[in-house]
Amino acid sequence: MERQHDAMSNINVRVTMTLVIVGVAAGLLSGLFGIGGGTVIVPALVLVGLTQRQAAATSLAAIVPTSISGVISYATAGDVDWIAALLLACGMVAGSQIGSWLLSRLPEVFLRWFYAAFLIFVIISQLMFTPQRDSAIHLHVVTGILLALLGVGIGILSGLLGIGGGAVAVPSLSLLFGASDLIARGTSLLAMFPSAIAGTVANWRRHLVYLRHGLIIGVCAAVTAPLGTMLAGMITPRMGANLFVAYLAVLFVRSVWSALKVTPGVVLPRKTQSRD
Repeated sequence: MERQHDAMSNINVRVTMTLVIVGVAAGLLSGLFGIGGGTVIVPALVLVGLTQRQAAATSLAAIVPTSISGVISYATAGDVDWIAALLLACGMVAGSQIGSWLLSRLPEVFLRWFYAAFLIFVIISQLMFTPQRDSAIHLHVVTGILLALLGVGIGILSGLLGIGGGAVAVPSLSLLFGASDLIARGTSLLAMFPSAIAGTVANWRRHLVYLRHGLIIGVCAAVTAPLGTMLAGMITPRMGANLFVAYLAVLFVRSVWSALKVTPGVVLPRKTQSRD
């Protein structure tokens, strides 16, 4: 019994240290790219034993404190469009409820392949467009409606994949609405905060959230997000986009491998053991 207890303690320590490291990394990426960090949190949670569904739900909970810290950092520098963020957030809150509902019903294999497809979309969007540092969003009635509709779509992805939505919101705000890279990131972080809360509440009611895991990651991410924000202002928009693409490419390879492992009929090569 004592050995079993020691083994369980070692496992808990390893899991906690993994969550701390993931939180530190997620915070840096959140501040640097204007994302919630779900693209790194979800695979890590799957790695420590959660299902894709539980990982997505728990990731969304971790994004709440992460986004707060990031918003404060960007707002201090004046890189947040508050009205645009409000319009996005209204749509994202509604969309996150749809995404959370889908999350509890769609099969695991679909969720993993959809996640991989989502990463490809973001990579292509980053390669095709370079935002300008000195541009801003020009709001009018049509722009407002489109921002709200964009928010609905992002909210669905947020609830379904456990991401804050920044990976879609940031390139969309620059490409479709003319925001600078920094304003797009700050606005994205502000907009994802209400939908992250709404999606987390919905997931909690469906018993999908591992709150302890989410809090460890979220608190660590909130501490390091300001450092990522500082780094974002020090690099050019093109360099920032290239770094984001490199990061997503690594995640894509990892997500495809993860999806293949749960796909029926797919046999992955196993490591061969040498014989003496």
